Amino acid sequence: MRTLDLTPLFRSTVGFDHLARLVEGASRVDDQAFAYPPYNIEKLSDDAYRVTMAVAGFAESDLEIRVEGQSLTVTGNAKKEEAPQTYLHRGIAGRSFERRFQLAEHLRVANAALINGLLHIELVREVPEALKPRTVTIGTTLTQQAAAPAIEDKASKAA
Repeated sequence: MRTLDLTPLFRSTVGFDHLARLVEGASRVDDQAFAYPPYNIEKLSDDAYRVTMAVAGFAESDLEIRVEGQSLTVTGNAKKEEAPQTYLHRGIAGRSFERRFQLAEHLRVANAALINGLLHIELVREVPEALKPRTVTIGTTLTQQAAAPAIEDKASKAA
């Protein structure tokens, strides 16, 4: 049994429908779909990640990296062989592929490089300043703007 009903959770929440799609998509995934090309996801620090894909036989011009919203898509377009080859063993797959990764909020692609048949994609989390936690210092007095208007309003109404 691989079904998971999230209906009770979504009855009392607003704006989390993308989580339902994410969970639903994960439950429908075919394990064979993730076999090619092989890849690693590394956590370099709290705010930095690296996706490394083995793309032997692909040149930079054969690969495309696209970010749309919270989705990172890597596409490889295999070139057709000009002359038919006779293989005794063919273990290097040269087929086209499209691999999608769902990105967390505030992740952006910082860099991409193709080195020795490995495509490295560097991701960095950049939280906007307004969303970062901040500390409020506690003082012993209030500013005059906060306390004075309430007193002045009462005095002007009494006169």
